[in-house]
Amino acid sequence: MTDIVLVHGAWHGAWSWRRVLPRLHAAGHRTVLVTLTGLGERAHQLSSAITLGTHVQDVVTAVLAEECRGAVLVGHSYAGMVVTGAADRLGEAVGALVYVDGVVPSPGECWSTRNPAQVQADRRAAIAATGTLPPPPAAAFGLTGADAAWVDRRQTPQPGGVYDDPLDFDAGRWAARPRTFVDCTSPPLPTIGPSRQRVRSEPGWEVVELVTGHDPMVSAPDDLADVLLAVAGR
Repeated sequence: MTDIVLVHGAWHGAWSWRRVLPRLHAAGHRTVLVTLTGLGERAHQLSSAITLGTHVQDVVTAVLAEECRGAVLVGHSYAGMVVTGAADRLGEAVGALVYVDGVVPSPGECWSTRNPAQVQADRRAAIAATGTLPPPPAAAFGLTGADAAWVDRRQTPQPGGVYDDPLDFDAGRWAARPRTFVDCTSPPLPTIGPSRQRVRSEPGWEVVELVTGHDPMVSAPDDLADVLLAVAGR
């Protein structure tokens, strides 16, 4: 049995992994679902005090509370930032890292760092106006029909304080861990483009392509579960 820690991306919550869980549990693995402060069922905790460091601490606290050892730590989208920071602090509690169409940072970078200039400007304007990043329509993630409606109903505003908060971590420790990048190619989310390029230009990465959109836990849960089970089985 392997512990699989699942960390959702921006605007989402632990609810987003629901369709992946049955396969993971049937294979005998334990899952630890983390809902980040101010999102999902913790949306009532939304405040201007929330930073990237808050979300990193959410994951650290959950992993330590569950006494994980050698866990597969999975981050979707924005949570690539979060799991990178958490793994740096968790030592042997974390084994492999999986970035599900995720942001892959370098030390000192922010979530905003590799966004195009116009995206940065638009998001900073939204944060200045409301203190949050309003959720985009689920159609932006390649979802349609009932899947899009399901996600649209559940998305909540993203705390604005996480956007320009830099992440410091030990690049050597990070590079020593097994790392898998799940590249969702149809349609590809433009803001993940820099991470797609990076994982193909650096050593140490396993890249798995899924022909689906940015929310594979919703649109292709069996395919994503296959990837996670393969990593957990090593």
